[in-house]
Amino acid sequence: MKKRSQFEFVTLMASLMSIAALALDALLPALETIGLVIGIKDSVDNQLLVVAIFLGLGIGPLFFGPYSDSIGRKPIVYMGFTLFIVASFICVYAQSLEVMLVGRVLQGIGLAAPRTISIAIIRDMYSGDYMARIMSFITVVFILVPVIAPALGKLILNVYEWQGIFYIQVLFSVIVGVWFWRRQPETLTIKNRVPFSAISFIHGFKEVVMQKTTMGYTLISGCIVGSFLVYLSASQQIFELQYGLKEEFPYIFAATAFSIGTAIYLNGTLVLRFGMKRLVNISIIAYFFIALLYTLLFSSGINPPIGVLIGFFCAQFISIGFLFGNIRALAMEPLGHIAGMAAAITGFISTMMAVPISIYIGSFVKTSSLPVFIGFSIAGIVSIGIIVWLRFINTKSRGIITS
Repeated sequence: MKKRSQFEFVTLMASLMSIAALALDALLPALETIGLVIGIKDSVDNQLLVVAIFLGLGIGPLFFGPYSDSIGRKPIVYMGFTLFIVASFICVYAQSLEVMLVGRVLQGIGLAAPRTISIAIIRDMYSGDYMARIMSFITVVFILVPVIAPALGKLILNVYEWQGIFYIQVLFSVIVGVWFWRRQPETLTIKNRVPFSAISFIHGFKEVVMQKTTMGYTLISGCIVGSFLVYLSASQQIFELQYGLKEEFPYIFAATAFSIGTAIYLNGTLVLRFGMKRLVNISIIAYFFIALLYTLLFSSGINPPIGVLIGFFCAQFISIGFLFGNIRALAMEPLGHIAGMAAAITGFISTMMAVPISIYIGSFVKTSSLPVFIGFSIAGIVSIGIIVWLRFINTKSRGIITS
């Protein structure tokens, strides 16, 4: 095996993470068609196909993360891909909503393995600001997948039937799985493996939950990701229905994605100069005040000119770009010795927070984009409160140690 470049490692880890985004977003253009095939009468129930995979992504890490600390990282990824492929064929042959939902939940559980284990592998190999730098580069690739996936799904739907979307997902998972098998060494050494048992799971869970820094940044992650998911789910409604820009929508979406991707890329360089905590603190403050400014200026609910809205979204997402990788790295930093467990618990908590947050706030986005920025504002002030709390308890702990 030839020595890998850092570029190949980043691309491979991003690919492991990105299959989940592909499985979710590529199906969006086909939801109505699938709903008719499996007998969905109320179009609102089509959204269950989206919620189901998020449910699986939240549940899966609870098993895959701890088990990877026992048998190693690579076997878990193989298990996850196998389950995902089986679940995809369940979806292909589903004739009812119930069977389709089972398949989607199992897809999510299966994809939780590569998604969670990629984080554990990164923590096995890196720590501190260098981990944040790697996470930033990986997130650049990952965050662009939701931009491409719907267009890919629409293209497949135009030239083939909706089942083709699942076949493409399976093909991509096989390619990434073979690449992972051939090029990624095992990163968990024998001496660092922890026997898998109910007792070790309980002890590991307690250690993660009792680690205040980890939990603080995990809660922040849930708030930020949840509010960002509101934009992902409501952007088409805002730009196409509220502004009537159906043809321009893909380009507008790409512009906002470019802003967040640029910030994530810059973070990979700036984090080594300024450190994770400083960038997170500055970015969260900017995130809150940008959202608050929009909320105050357009509190009437009347949408501003499209250029103004895009400008606010891009500014908002630049601050988000400096948060994604850094927050996850800070949450994982104290728990390198149980990285699999830590990745599982933190991923579960942040996902379970993000889904209801996005659903609740998104339900208000009907005739105005204002609820999106109100959601950003709330997420921002809560995150600032958590940062202040973490600083307080850390200062108090240092004071106790000094005395």
